[in-house]
Amino acid sequence: MKFAIVGAGGVGGYFGGKLAAAGYDVTFVARGEHLKAILANGLTVKSVNGDFTVKPAKATSSTSEVGIVDVVLVCLKAWQVRDMAAQLRPMVGSTTVVIPLQNGVMATDELKDVLGERPVVRGLCRIFSKVESNGVINHFGVNPTVIFGENSNEQTDRILRIKAAFDNAGVTAIVPTDIEAEAWKKFLFICSSGLLAVCRSSYGAVRELPETRQMLHALFTEIYSVARAKGVALKPEIVEKTMAMVDTFDYDTTSSLTRDVLDGKPSEIEYQNGTVVRLGKQLGVPTPINTFVYSCILPMEIKAREVKTNR
Repeated sequence: MKFAIVGAGGVGGYFGGKLAAAGYDVTFVARGEHLKAILANGLTVKSVNGDFTVKPAKATSSTSEVGIVDVVLVCLKAWQVRDMAAQLRPMVGSTTVVIPLQNGVMATDELKDVLGERPVVRGLCRIFSKVESNGVINHFGVNPTVIFGENSNEQTDRILRIKAAFDNAGVTAIVPTDIEAEAWKKFLFICSSGLLAVCRSSYGAVRELPETRQMLHALFTEIYSVARAKGVALKPEIVEKTMAMVDTFDYDTTSSLTRDVLDGKPSEIEYQNGTVVRLGKQLGVPTPINTFVYSCILPMEIKAREVKTNR
């Protein structure tokens, strides 16, 4: 099978690296100094599960150079997906499957708007990872897992073939019975990143202080309420299960959105707490904690995007 990994950051670099190390034909779509380092030195993955290097690694800055592939893994930031969607067309043939692994619940629909219904399925991942330096990925927490499936939840041949590839590469791959519910479980959790950014703190600090722990619980509860109002089949215990999961993290654990906000970079806030706020208004569900988090980060987000535009 041929894979294209669009975005060779913490997510794409790790999962694409595992597929390439297992012998699959993998091309990374990257840019800048990171791309140059991958071409010169290969892709190195430092992982709590064991380090490895893919050398040589196939990489390019242009999707038109890749050719048609079997699977496109879209591993960009959520806010980059809509603008990138049209550039995926040269890689998408009649049997290609496009799997977005973004945070949030909007990427699948954004890709379908451009590529059509057939190639795009729903996906998500679980991993704590980042680009440590050009050409080097650091996986520092959580058992890396990809979860994906048809929007109909049918276990089609194409989905099972992709799962088999991940299995062969030593990556935990799950095809759930309800992919939308799985996406919302991840979405509910990841929206905690905004609260960490507002508090300028790690998961450990936020969960241990009674005042911020209560805010975290309320933030999760609001998202559960929005999901149920939208018809997503989340179970009531998801809030307590997510709180229990947070309690297992190392004290200093943060998330990519938190780091982006604190570093003055554009973030996924519109696709996380911002989405909760918008859907809450549409569905008549109050979201005061998410609204507070979103509103506090919005001035920093506007400034970060102005700086990026002016560079």
